[in-house]
Amino acid sequence: MKLHGYYRSSTSYRLRIALNLKRIDYEYVPVNLLAGEQAGDAYKARNPFASVPLLEADGRDRAQSMAQLEWLDEAYPQRPLLPADTERRFTVRELAYAIATETHAPNNLQVLKYLKASFGASQEQVDTWYRHWLSRTFAPVEARLEQLGTGDFLFDGPGLFEVVLLPQIYNARRFALDLSAMPRIERIEAACLALEPFQRAHPDNQPDNPEKGQDT
Repeated sequence: MKLHGYYRSSTSYRLRIALNLKRIDYEYVPVNLLAGEQAGDAYKARNPFASVPLLEADGRDRAQSMAQLEWLDEAYPQRPLLPADTERRFTVRELAYAIATETHAPNNLQVLKYLKASFGASQEQVDTWYRHWLSRTFAPVEARLEQLGTGDFLFDGPGLFEVVLLPQIYNARRFALDLSAMPRIERIEAACLALEPFQRAHPDNQPDNPEKGQDT
């Protein structure tokens, strides 16, 4: 199995976490988004969406991270990302898809570049845009977590929700979003980052991170 991704891509980060949680061995193949490698003809021939991650598995190239995650759970049912209970599965999907569709979609790299190129947005304006869409979804997610009375994880351990949440928290901290009013999100973040599968998946620990190894 090969995972074509970019170290700071939140969708690539999702797949790295999921593969680690499920203990599936994979080869990581860097795709430099800033250099536009995803837009090259050879890559687009394999992934017409010109996006990361691209999951090369079982003789097929698979795109779109949420579909990849669902496929992984069906094809490799050991250590499932989704709970067995129907109502719990709905709750996981409700929160995970809120983040994937309402936060990631307006904040992906293509949108941010478009804001600058077509509307002349400054970096400060782009950062404000980014924080707006993060907080717009994080606030109701926090409210739902409070309703559910969550602890270290949404349910008994990390699963699909945490796989999708942690990369967006990473982005939130990059863009200086104040999370002080979101204690349940921060508690889940701390619990996840203490686990080895999340640590190995972190952008700081990826081979294509340009800062990796500079202090060694």
